[in-house]
Amino acid sequence: MSPGRSRLPRMRRVHAAPLRLSDPVTRLHGVGAALAQRLAVLGVERLQDLLFHLPLRYEDRTRLTPIAALQTGEPALVQGTVEVVDARVGRRRALVALIHDGTAQVRLRLFHYSRAQAEALRRGVRLRCFGEPRRGLAGLEFVHPEYRLLPAATDPPLEAHYTPVYPTVEGLSQARLRALVRQALTLLDSTARDTPEALELLPANVRQAYELPALGPALALVHQPPPEMTLAQFSTRQHPTQRRLAFEELLAQNLALAALRRRTVTDRAPALAGDGRLLKRLLNSLPFRLTAAQQRVTQEIARDLAQPRPMLRLLQGDVGSGKTIVACCAAARAFECGHQVALMAPTELLAEQHARNLRQWLEPLGLPVHALTGRSGRRERRAVLAELAGDQPILAVGTHALFQGEVGFGRLGLVIIDEQHRFGVDQRLALRAKGTDDGSYPHQLVMTATPIPRTLAMTLYAGLETSIIDELPPGRTPIRTIVIPDSRREEIIERVAAAAAGGRQVYWVNTLIDDSELLEAQAATETAEALAAALPHLRVGLVHGRLPGPEKAAVMQAFVTGELHLLVATTVIEVGVDVPNASLMVIENAERLGLAQLHQLRGRVGRGAVASDCVLVYHPPLSRLGQERLKVMRASTDGFLIAERDLELRGPGEVLGRRQAGLAALRIADLARDAALLPAVTAAAQWIERDYPERAPALIDRWLARQMEYGAA
Repeated sequence: MSPGRSRLPRMRRVHAAPLRLSDPVTRLHGVGAALAQRLAVLGVERLQDLLFHLPLRYEDRTRLTPIAALQTGEPALVQGTVEVVDARVGRRRALVALIHDGTAQVRLRLFHYSRAQAEALRRGVRLRCFGEPRRGLAGLEFVHPEYRLLPAATDPPLEAHYTPVYPTVEGLSQARLRALVRQALTLLDSTARDTPEALELLPANVRQAYELPALGPALALVHQPPPEMTLAQFSTRQHPTQRRLAFEELLAQNLALAALRRRTVTDRAPALAGDGRLLKRLLNSLPFRLTAAQQRVTQEIARDLAQPRPMLRLLQGDVGSGKTIVACCAAARAFECGHQVALMAPTELLAEQHARNLRQWLEPLGLPVHALTGRSGRRERRAVLAELAGDQPILAVGTHALFQGEVGFGRLGLVIIDEQHRFGVDQRLALRAKGTDDGSYPHQLVMTATPIPRTLAMTLYAGLETSIIDELPPGRTPIRTIVIPDSRREEIIERVAAAAAGGRQVYWVNTLIDDSELLEAQAATETAEALAAALPHLRVGLVHGRLPGPEKAAVMQAFVTGELHLLVATTVIEVGVDVPNASLMVIENAERLGLAQLHQLRGRVGRGAVASDCVLVYHPPLSRLGQERLKVMRASTDGFLIAERDLELRGPGEVLGRRQAGLAALRIADLARDAALLPAVTAAAQWIERDYPERAPALIDRWLARQMEYGAA
């Protein structure tokens, strides 16, 4: 049977019954089991999930730009004829095509290409390509742009709307994802006509009170904004339709947290009082004394743990303030009462670092600490799972692997979640549910090194008790921040050489802002090669998001142990790297990052007794926002002050944004930009809970991951 015939029965099954928003994505044309698995990684399992899988940004492919008018760093669509093709081999092979459109020429450069691509890109071929032009050695060039070959005589029409760029996974192209969203939008149009209540969950009077447009047209516009709307407005997410979606998303978060808070008031928890002897032994064994702030916070946590209801406490502390030892003191109280402790971190690197520190403090007291991550071997994993299923005190440190179904705790008394903003409410609830076998729930301590402005904390974390470590341990030296243009690169390289000659280590962070890991990896690779050539006497390491986990871990470990002088990295090192010997941080294109992320990166140095420097390298000319950001960074190392300024500036750098902090649960809302919505969101949540309580679960389900069991977790 031909391939075309074999698909006919499946197409009939797809349309056998009317499509509903709650249907699985497999009911769409072309979605089989393999594609459904890739979509599930993105949290897209139902048609509704696809509609609410919102674009990260947009590209303007509605008009052609003459090659002569191209500007460095400004994405553009060009069309021209291939004049020369050069396939270069050697240490860095590349396929380079010279394209001319009658106004000027530009190069298309591919480092990774197939034989078919090399054969298709030949002289005389017409093509259309989209990308961000960069300054190369021989002029402007596109590195790995999207391109398509054109027919000899006719030009295909240009896009009718701005092109969305979605979060995706390996094996799922943007083109495929866009086609699926178009199918879902067609369904949305018919659903809105036939059963509008299935889509619109906000009551009409609530929408009217807060001047919110209807959801159907808002979704269609956000996925496919027409060119008559300004791309700048959509890129900064200031359009009323985006405000509508941000409002509903923040509303769902508020309702979910309110539900969690209500449950903690009536839930039971083990009273972890103890006599304090184990904690005293721990404190006496430490080679340092707790600061006054650490002692105060430790006592606040101890009072909560002694209560028979679950603690739900947020612990804020700037980079290097000593949150981990405070968490260790809380764990000691749980151990005293015979309970287990789970500490969840967002990355394997951070989990393993926590495990090392906790072993150093707890194992001399006879308290076992085990790491459970995605890299744990099968035998090791089985052994740890067996211990956790028992009732002996144990501390398990891990990533999201801790809340997988196979992980069971025999007597979980305390859950500690580090970098809490990196986990959705659903994930925190899933781990909390691990302690319900005896009808009680574990206490929760959630920690963050990303300071949350008071105005946001009061709204987003109302009902959570908050502790703040507002002083750094003694012996920490202030970090000097230097701001210089990239034209002075030679001076920076000399500074790197001097630091290494003094026995110190250096970070060099390449912060290419692009949603393509390929381009980020390429930029970091080029930087590492250039620095290795300029500093041949230094051992240079490289880490980026496309490295396999074991290889990345090996490079990081080599830097931790001092085998490497210089570590070139993307922002994967933002959280979790603790190398006291590192005294110099270089951040390229610093003007393109938000204040919160710059502060986190800067916090990787200044962890020892030697004075440390952070060099912020920018590419002139600086925008007003870029000038303000770098001015704040140079003037202050106070994370809370920086967070407040970040909120005031309302730039692309978010207080707890997706790119900076990986906030999985927020798709379109921006806590900095949308702070003004929060009072109205809180009022609307109370309105819905009072007058429309049946709508709350559906709103939460729409915006949060499906595994969250509303009302049951």
